[in-house]
Amino acid sequence: MGEIKVGTASWTDRTLLDSGWYPQTADTPEKRLAYYARQFPVVEVDATYYAPPAERTARLWAERTPADFTFNVKAFSLLTGHPTKVSAIYKELRPETDKRNVYPDDLPPQAYEEVWTRFLSALDPLVEAGKLGALLFQFPPWFTIRRDNKQYLLEVTRRCAPLRPVFEFRHASWFDGDNATETLDFLREHRLAYVSVDMPQGHRSSIPPVLAATADLAVVRFHGHSDKWTSKDIHEKFGYHYSARELKDWAPRLRELAAETGQTHVLMNNCYRDFAQDNARQLQTLLGETG
Repeated sequence: MGEIKVGTASWTDRTLLDSGWYPQTADTPEKRLAYYARQFPVVEVDATYYAPPAERTARLWAERTPADFTFNVKAFSLLTGHPTKVSAIYKELRPETDKRNVYPDDLPPQAYEEVWTRFLSALDPLVEAGKLGALLFQFPPWFTIRRDNKQYLLEVTRRCAPLRPVFEFRHASWFDGDNATETLDFLREHRLAYVSVDMPQGHRSSIPPVLAATADLAVVRFHGHSDKWTSKDIHEKFGYHYSARELKDWAPRLRELAAETGQTHVLMNNCYRDFAQDNARQLQTLLGETG
């Protein structure tokens, strides 16, 4: 069986800090990250979706964690076609516009290329330290199963090489009927890593909880099953605590997935208070992980 790393999609959420999960002695960002890294071997950086990271920040992450620690980094929103705040774009690359949010086509081509270059190069300290696991490309709900969208997956892979992008979809078309086979076959053909998800069903953005190894890395993200999934409040959207029974049912499925690939990353994204950390610890125990 391949290695399984279990962690969470945040270590800085304000409700986590308020929950009491961190000991009182972990009273600085440096101490909190160090404490987190003693509990789990991997973390997902979600802040990079909202604004690209600074190289200095990535260097601090690398310096403050053990040699075998892994960071998965979520791609900046502009690179996945989401609406992006103009204020989040590098100052000298911001388009001249009255819009508050922009899309890739709103930038001159050269500026868009520079955003890609700067985003990836900022991660160099993690790469040099051997601590960059995957780049999470989570696409918007309107990113459907179309030829040009599949080609964009290949474009992203070329742009990121030799770094490893992984792909999460948010539109039901990718797994609607026969499309499920088409999607997974395409990913396997090009050795693109699929991000399996557990999430509320019955929405246009819903993807079924299909576990699939399409490359030598598999990623599973647990979003919870909040009945307020459509809320704009992220704590209502992700405020779900998995029961022991739910996690016990998932454990053998995760082991089966890990048997098909070299490494599996399991990230709890139910980030409200210490829900994700508690559930991640439970999963570690169920999977026989020591963290």
